[in-house]
Amino acid sequence: MKKDSKTIVKEVIMAESEAIKNLANLVTNEFSEVIDVIFESKGRVVVTGIGKSAIIGSKIVATLNSTGTPSVFMHAADAIHGDLGNVQKDDVVICISKSGNTPEIKVLVPLVKNLGSKVVALTGNISSFLGVQSDYILNAYVEREVCPNNLAPTTSTTAQLVLGDALAVALIEKRSFGTSDFAKYHPGGALGKKLYLGVEELASNNEKPSVSSSAGLKSIILEISKKRLGVTAVLDDNGMILGIVTDGDLRRMLEQDVDYKTVTAIDIMSENPKTVSEEALAVEALGIMEENDITQLLVEKNGVYKGVVHLHDLIKEGII
Repeated sequence: MKKDSKTIVKEVIMAESEAIKNLANLVTNEFSEVIDVIFESKGRVVVTGIGKSAIIGSKIVATLNSTGTPSVFMHAADAIHGDLGNVQKDDVVICISKSGNTPEIKVLVPLVKNLGSKVVALTGNISSFLGVQSDYILNAYVEREVCPNNLAPTTSTTAQLVLGDALAVALIEKRSFGTSDFAKYHPGGALGKKLYLGVEELASNNEKPSVSSSAGLKSIILEISKKRLGVTAVLDDNGMILGIVTDGDLRRMLEQDVDYKTVTAIDIMSENPKTVSEEALAVEALGIMEENDITQLLVEKNGVYKGVVHLHDLIKEGII
């Protein structure tokens, strides 16, 4: 009787997770040595492989590049037909191969070593040609593939990917690679904007609604309506923030018994409004809004009013 798909999926997940867990037992001091060699290298990391290992290699290169380690992918088959010119003597070459005995790897490794580059084997067979000929070994051994025929690269490629991620993360720590560094390599999309988009840039695109503390009700309503942000700042003569009047403040005032002809901004404003520095990141403004359940923030610099940032600005930029 055939297993149902749900059972198969669960078994695959459990089997691969156990194999990955076992990798921790295979980590030796050579891993630390590889990190040091890459960190101290004046060249790049060149990752090579063939078949499914080549695909994993491309992903590892992408991760290394995005986290501050210059890397390039070189297909093992192409390497022995001209692309070996990519490799320089100061480069560190990581060869990925489950068996470590593929024909292309057997041809490639001696050529790389002749160039003076260090060779790191990421293999599931440390006794293979690759394992024996390399300068360092990252053991990616798995007992079997989750493929029922134990043929299709599945568990083994997952193991390779995990070790590649571990390599990248260790180098992040080694380089003290922080969020500002990350932003340099990820300027596009929502992720990049969270890391570099500033409040000042957002506020500069908006109107700057403001009234004096003595402004009457009509002036307040016209200012809020004209600037279309649902809010106005209340300022003193020096442009310092005294308070804020929102659409909500106006509605609440209408529920009270007040003389609309004499009411002024200072009578209905909220004192000590939530503000954000113009030097802050947009994502910080979002955090303040979420924490206080509000949709606008006054932007300031040393207490001086600089504008307004609205929740809609953050949505428009993809921060949310």
